Amino acid sequence: MKTLRIILALGCIMALGTNLALARGNGGSSFNGSNTIISQLPYEELSQEEKDGLLKMREEEKLARDVYTYLNDIWQDQVFSNIARSEQRHMDAVGALIAKYGLADPVDGMGPGQFNSPEMQDLYTSLTSKGTGSVEDAYLVGATIEDLDIKDLEELIGTADNEDVLTVYQNLVKGSRNHLRAFGSRLANLGVAYQAQFLTQEEVDAIINSPWERGRVDKDGNAVSGQGNHGNNGHGRGAGSMNAGRNFTDMDGDGICDNMQD
Repeated sequence: MKTLRIILALGCIMALGTNLALARGNGGSSFNGSNTIISQLPYEELSQEEKDGLLKMREEEKLARDVYTYLNDIWQDQVFSNIARSEQRHMDAVGALIAKYGLADPVDGMGPGQFNSPEMQDLYTSLTSKGTGSVEDAYLVGATIEDLDIKDLEELIGTADNEDVLTVYQNLVKGSRNHLRAFGSRLANLGVAYQAQFLTQEEVDAIINSPWERGRVDKDGNAVSGQGNHGNNGHGRGAGSMNAGRNFTDMDGDGICDNMQD
């Protein structure tokens, strides 16, 4: 996309690269580098691995957004609409790095369900097809996407050394862990346990059975001072935003304000 938006939903602290900018209004704003943490972190030469990783994650986050948007149209389940918004912000955080380093955006001009990578195109087709069978299948698709996201992000964290890249990745993987918890919870309510596809089962179970994480983290995955990082439910109070002090409901536990309440 030529317009890169990194949004803070009103009243919320974002749990990823989305936390890197201020929002203007309900719909967000054009990316404003001068106001973001990304722009304040050092400009460091990217390795080829880092370049390849950013391009891959830009498409992978688009995959998640597009699949969840598609599934929400079918099932009208708020977990998909909420997390689709989150994935847009994941996309925007990676997009900000792509813009910062002058890389060609692999999804520029591409509509929903369209991808530059044949692998992502095939995944979109197979995942959307599977998710139409039943709502249980749709939740399994969501868990599978987050399983893949976490695995890929953890691998990319191991190959990156730029502070800004690591900061975004650490926040993205934290958001993905929360999304996996959200789908795991939906499946548990149906009496279904998610079977790991990319991580080990032990890793998946450890994530699903641990508390949801709150607030922004740094390049090492540590909570940024002054921001709460863990919680057991989807409710909290925004701070440091234009509407600080208003209650918010965080339906998917990723730190994004889903439903504003006075």
